[in-house]
Amino acid sequence: MKQTHLTQAGPKAIGPYSTAVIHNDTGYLSGVIPVVPETGKLVEGDAAAQARQVFENMGVILKELNRSFADVLKTTVFLQDIASFGAVNQVYAEYFQTDCPARSCVEVAKPPMGALIEAEAIVAMD
Repeated sequence: MKQTHLTQAGPKAIGPYSTAVIHNDTGYLSGVIPVVPETGKLVEGDAAAQARQVFENMGVILKELNRSFADVLKTTVFLQDIASFGAVNQVYAEYFQTDCPARSCVEVAKPPMGALIEAEAIVAMD
């Protein structure tokens, strides 16, 4: 059965979509951008600073779902400039330290709101 989740503490959706959808034992997190939940604006700074905000936001959503980064099976990271891969990867490693999820990382033309990074995740819910 499909269940939808709208974050209460994380950044609000900027369109007609759910923060996460749970189906059976799997959760699908929508793309998370580096929005500061309290202001609704992008965090200031470079790709590394924005990556930290993205994964802080993702952590808030995971907590609302009674999950943690250890439950993440797969991530997809979208970068405005693939040259920031190294800096983003250093931040990523702070959140995924062992038993890391599978991951794809690609360069895209224009993430929402002019962000430098967006990330989505698939999560084990069992």
